[in-house]
Amino acid sequence: MLRRSFVLGCAAAAALLLGSAQPSTAADRFITVASTTSTEDSGLFKSILPKFTEKTGIEVRVVAKGTGQAIDIAKRGDADVLFVHHKPSEDKFVAEGFSTERKPVMYNDFVIVGPKADPAKVGGSKDVSAALKGIAAAKAPFVSRGDDSGTHKSEQALWKTAGVDPTTGDGWYRAIGQGMGATLNTAAAVSGYAMTDRATWLSFKNRGDLDILVEGDKRLFNQYGVMLVNPAKFSHVKAADGQAFVDWLVSAEGQQAIADYTINGNSLFFPNANEPGV
Repeated sequence: MLRRSFVLGCAAAAALLLGSAQPSTAADRFITVASTTSTEDSGLFKSILPKFTEKTGIEVRVVAKGTGQAIDIAKRGDADVLFVHHKPSEDKFVAEGFSTERKPVMYNDFVIVGPKADPAKVGGSKDVSAALKGIAAAKAPFVSRGDDSGTHKSEQALWKTAGVDPTTGDGWYRAIGQGMGATLNTAAAVSGYAMTDRATWLSFKNRGDLDILVEGDKRLFNQYGVMLVNPAKFSHVKAADGQAFVDWLVSAEGQQAIADYTINGNSLFFPNANEPGV
């Protein structure tokens, strides 16, 4: 009996050793994507990534930050793919050699939300410059992400176009240095205005007294692009699998997966990979 137990024990140990020596399974095959909080918090990735993984066996691990931070992650070589929404920054990323090509993927738009009482009287406007001037003139609370995200960068450009420097005000402009959800929570708490991408707004639950007040200005257009991080700059980049993800996003199948994602019948993103110049 003692000998039999010894033999069985050795066999079990050998099985464990053999198991640990097996080659990596498909579940170990993954890429890292540096992307934005909007693609993550809106639920888009939860909807589309399983479809990509089922097709290819490649798991996608997302690091969701503001666009500026996501770009920094990719510039350090800590991601295989960059998927963000600020075209000037994306073009610069390519020009500096961190990628060889940017591909458009999808778009939605930004909106200005604010309290239904609308103390700045901007509701219904389709002129975002006039709306921002009105908010500044009323010194109504405006909550900004202030985090170098794509939304924050676009917001700053819109203030500049409006000819307003909100940071020189009397405390009505509040840059909190946090993500979109926290920004909307703060705006709801102080009955303030904020700029948000529509996808995050549609998926946001804690709206309080906030409502969409300004929309429809072409300057609120919000385009997303995707780039493979350059393997010539970072040899550890998983170029083949990363490129497979980029190609899938802009393929008919990936574009349909994006189009199919809705909340309460509302589309959050609109695929446009084949539209030139975006």
